[in-house]
Amino acid sequence: MTSLVVVGDALLDRDVSGTVERLCPDAPVPVVDERSQAVRPGGAGLAAALAAADGHEVTLITALARDGAGEDLRATLSACGVDVVDLGCDGGATVEKVRVLCDGRSLLRVDRGGGGAIGVLTAQARAAIRCADGVLVADYGRGVTTRADVRAGISERVAAGGCVVWDPHPRGAVPVRGMAIVTPNAVEAGAFAAAISADGVEGNGRSVAADGAGVLDAAVCAPRLAAAWGCQWVCVTRGAWGALLCSGNGGSPLAFAAPGVHGGDPCGAGDRFASCAAAALAAGADAPAAIAAAVEAATAFVAAGGATATRLAEGGGSTSPGHIASTRPTPLADGASALAEGVRARGGTVVATGGCFDLLHAGHVQTLQAARALGDALVVCLHGDASVRRLKGADRPLVGEDD
Repeated sequence: MTSLVVVGDALLDRDVSGTVERLCPDAPVPVVDERSQAVRPGGAGLAAALAAADGHEVTLITALARDGAGEDLRATLSACGVDVVDLGCDGGATVEKVRVLCDGRSLLRVDRGGGGAIGVLTAQARAAIRCADGVLVADYGRGVTTRADVRAGISERVAAGGCVVWDPHPRGAVPVRGMAIVTPNAVEAGAFAAAISADGVEGNGRSVAADGAGVLDAAVCAPRLAAAWGCQWVCVTRGAWGALLCSGNGGSPLAFAAPGVHGGDPCGAGDRFASCAAAALAAGADAPAAIAAAVEAATAFVAAGGATATRLAEGGGSTSPGHIASTRPTPLADGASALAEGVRARGGTVVATGGCFDLLHAGHVQTLQAARALGDALVVCLHGDASVRRLKGADRPLVGEDD
């Protein structure tokens, strides 16, 4: 079992679900007849709960206010199997994000709470950071990661050779130098990169990026961020387009395609991605392998309905969406043309690749899997025996085209 420490701002997500059958008499807005309420951890709390649902031993270091919402959040995290180390939050209120839903779709979100003075990093928290297999910093811009003692504790872990992943936030802190992987999304990465001055200094220990400002192409901004933040890798998540991984040592970026999934609720996808990447890295995977696993997990998470469809505290092991069930290709009498026409008619994307494939090896399999993940259907153009013979010599193919 991998032990993981999550450091960051925990929130309480509350979903109010109901039906709409009429409009308000004094304004053209829907009236929601409430049918149910559900609460779940949000922010760093969701990342921790998802990691715990995957079977990891998880400790969450956060700051909770002593109010009703804080008690609900603490109880929910405990039910999810997360050990909470509370730094305390004096004078503030627990942040709540209340979504009003009808038929599973959001009509309105109300945010409330925040503020207060976050307590000091305790000896228990420092020991947890030092001893865990891996650390995930899930910054939600609420102040935990701006504290000097918290940053010092993370820096000590980095200096000792620990695997630390940092999921940044536009209103949060600049990542501590030496991170294994930093995981901004595309909009955040562009804004961060645009805000970096010529000498790479962002100033005052806080990010100066604004949401959506100065968005740059991921392939351009990722190397800039890696250099400015002094991290080993920057991974820019790109939603349905997968992720782009860039090394702090230069070299070509690595692109990871997401399986072709359309629709789904993206709420919590970033937490699913970061928690999976951090756990994989802590278990000994290298960065590319960790990101490949994270892309797969986040895609499955969204396809299964996102955070609202995930039941984290209903026992029996992992209940979070994990892998998409594989689907076997259906032979079509009309062949590739009919397949392509059918997919396009439904608004999908057809991908084609080709090769000899007269002795299938791991590289071929990776190519085929990556090509299939780029769209909704894959057409493989196979060289015939005569073509393979011309390309590779009289003793080829090793396996004939029919086989």
